[in-house]
Amino acid sequence: MRDDAYWLSLVHELRALPDETGWLEFKRNKGEPQEIGEYISALANSAALEGKAHAYLLWGIDDAGHAVVGTGFDPARRVGQEELESWLLRQLAPKIGFRFVRVMIEGLPLVVLEIDRAYRHPVQFGGAEFIRVGSYKKRLKDFPEKARALWRVLDAMPFELLPCAEKISGDEVLRLLDYPAYFELLDRPLPSGRDGTLDALAADRLIEPMGGGHWRILNLGALLFARRLADFNRLQRKAVRVVVYQGKGRVQTLREQEGGRGYAAGFGGLIEFINGLLPVNEVIGQALRKSVRVYPELAIRELVANALIHQDFSITGSGPMVEIFDDRMEITNPGIPLVDTQRLLDSPPRSRNEHLASLMRRIGVCEERGSGVDKVVFQTELYQLPAPLFEVVGDSTRSTLFAPQPLTRMDKDDRIRAVYLHACLRYVQREHMTNTSLRERFGIDVKNSATASRLLREALAAGSVRLQDPEAPPKLRRYVPSWA
Repeated sequence: MRDDAYWLSLVHELRALPDETGWLEFKRNKGEPQEIGEYISALANSAALEGKAHAYLLWGIDDAGHAVVGTGFDPARRVGQEELESWLLRQLAPKIGFRFVRVMIEGLPLVVLEIDRAYRHPVQFGGAEFIRVGSYKKRLKDFPEKARALWRVLDAMPFELLPCAEKISGDEVLRLLDYPAYFELLDRPLPSGRDGTLDALAADRLIEPMGGGHWRILNLGALLFARRLADFNRLQRKAVRVVVYQGKGRVQTLREQEGGRGYAAGFGGLIEFINGLLPVNEVIGQALRKSVRVYPELAIRELVANALIHQDFSITGSGPMVEIFDDRMEITNPGIPLVDTQRLLDSPPRSRNEHLASLMRRIGVCEERGSGVDKVVFQTELYQLPAPLFEVVGDSTRSTLFAPQPLTRMDKDDRIRAVYLHACLRYVQREHMTNTSLRERFGIDVKNSATASRLLREALAAGSVRLQDPEAPPKLRRYVPSWA
């Protein structure tokens, strides 16, 4: 998104400031790796404290008069056997975004280091947190009042409302954002003038005015309606990746594609693309054959929407991913869920990205609040698939849909999970699981009710379900989840 003209304009703007600030530092040639890392921490934390989207470290500018003097600093240098950028990133926690940009002014070389502001946690380098006090870099622990103020700021500002592009014209906003999709998805008429369009986007906090005819695009606007997520440096890794593998493992990749558009603008196309990659079964009716997809589309929509909405944006370098194998599909997002994975079906919904979730619901990308996982379980039962699996893997959440498999080939964990989720689904519908309902769930013939009884005993022994009334006779027994 940013060309040479942008960086030249930025350097001139920063040079015009009367003094260094908490989010701006000038250097000539000094570039010790340890000091650069500490400055990244200090400047990122100070930018958050002062309400800035980015902080900057400039090489090649005189500290006193801000004259262009050029620099010999080389950001491509190595630290031992490692590239400087990689070495710095490895010691940052959390791993915020930053980038080095080379600029030529008056025939002299400059280097700009653009640093994302801290988000959700103060930025550490090498295990220590730093802050700017005046124009000096200090350890944050030595200034408790600044630490308290920083935490108040970090707790108050959600990721969606942080800026990802600043000081751009209204025309540039409309070039970068797919504003027709915004109005179409909300079923609203497109305003006749540019100003009306910008005002509508600002009303939903997709953009903000900055004065002087300039605007900033907020993360919410770019995440949902970017024409190209790659135009926004800090968000390009948040695009959805779809990978198809041969077989049941990740050894051989058949196809891989990364989504380019914002989540809302591109959601319909993403689901259509995923469905086009999935296997189909041919079902023979009374007169005709018809192709039926192995996985229910509604379940896929819900799980992909959940992965987008509930991801933890503070985890850099990874985004939502859909992986398709011969026997299953896995949908993964960065961040662990805010509720126990065993209670996703009945727990009231909680989202770490409420602004994103709210707008996604308004435009119909996901179902009503709290109904998504219910629908996934219901659809897998309707298709008589193995029960979905929800699990935490490292610092990510993974949801798995399994291809059709006969009951006789399911292992014990699969059977117990299916019985448990069936009990949960019945419970939230204010009904109870019975031998009859379980037979219907698995398609077990009435003559084989003993099979359903065996599954119920297995789940009881595992402690995942319990008898609603332990005194009831066998034919009248009803079952509920263990937590009910």
